Amino acid sequence: MAIAQSELQARIEAAFPGADVHIDDLAGDGDHYKARIVSEAFRGLPRVKQHQLVNRALADLLAGPLHALALETKAPD
Repeated sequence: MAIAQSELQARIEAAFPGADVHIDDLAGDGDHYKARIVSEAFRGLPRVKQHQLVNRALADLLAGPLHALALETKAPD
């Protein structure tokens, strides 16, 4: 089962309003993605906490149609 890149992007943007989000489909199969997310919500948080926020926001997708999600997160410069 796959998820559309646009749906993944919309879900992340809804969870992190104002974030700069870029999604890459790593395998062309709709279930292996890399997400680069720059959000003020990450300011002052260690990377593991940033990733936990994203994983919580996408928990239902990670438990189902999304097989792999590589994350690159940071606060704006």
